[in-house]
Amino acid sequence: MGISAAQALDCFNSDDLIGIGMEADAVRRALHPEGVVSYVVDRRIVIDAVALANFDTIYGQALEAIELGGTGVWLELAAEASLEALETILAGIRARAGALWLHGLSATAVVQLASGAGISVREALERLKVAGLDSLAGEDAGILDLAQDPGATAARCESKVWLEVHRTAHAIGLRSTAAMVFGAGETVAQRVAHLEAIQALQAETGGFTSFVPLAFRPKHPGEVGADWEPATAVEYLRTLAISRMVLDGIPHIESRGAAQGLKVVQMALRFGSNDVGSVSLEEDVRHRKARGSAISEEDLRRVIRDAGFRPAQRDTGFQMMYLNN
Repeated sequence: MGISAAQALDCFNSDDLIGIGMEADAVRRALHPEGVVSYVVDRRIVIDAVALANFDTIYGQALEAIELGGTGVWLELAAEASLEALETILAGIRARAGALWLHGLSATAVVQLASGAGISVREALERLKVAGLDSLAGEDAGILDLAQDPGATAARCESKVWLEVHRTAHAIGLRSTAAMVFGAGETVAQRVAHLEAIQALQAETGGFTSFVPLAFRPKHPGEVGADWEPATAVEYLRTLAISRMVLDGIPHIESRGAAQGLKVVQMALRFGSNDVGSVSLEEDVRHRKARGSAISEEDLRRVIRDAGFRPAQRDTGFQMMYLNN
């Protein structure tokens, strides 16, 4: 049983960061006593207007992911598309690169696809699953807040939709990931409400494979006020540790190197995390590695080893692990 909402609030307000980290580490050790920390090698494929005009571009990226050692692809819908087009893309990748785990298509995207096809979310998810989708992405959760600020009806509606899409995905056998984007002006009470909503759904369905806390980063200056400040490393570690203690029903907590930096990720392994996210295989990965601006697989292995753990490559669904020295 994870810590209560009151206990989580106390942790957010506490100055004892080390003590909070030790408690979260104890939860991690209970769930993962083998001393292994995992990562995945995958590739994000953006399905934009250009890709929708030529599916071969998408298929080529999927095949290249396998050539570069990837085990999965993350599909991100970045343009208006029909459900039929997504079915064709999924089936096409599955036919050409059947070994890849196909992940992605957020709850927001699924709702849009279902609406465009004039069918229910469940029907859309069933068709996507048949076409080849293995798991649903949850990084569009934002802050799920069903109880705070009764006047924020739009936010409550969005939260209910996100939860219902993932509940439906779990009901038809699709696993999914969960996340929390924090540091955009929400209160700590809202963070706790978010974690409780995720934990409640996990207790109901058992369908979440992992959870990742993501510090908010604005895409453009106008997205935040002049007094906004990014979340510090201390705030990130505190939020991650509390997430691990609340979400004891979710087996894996991710800390992502690309978002936080390797030193913070290494510290996170003693604050409840047991996974360091992905080595992303983008089109220019070889050139970026040569310039030293990309996080390589060996970077992640070294961070894991230096923290006292054994590195293991996994697939996106956490169903296969390959131990590395």
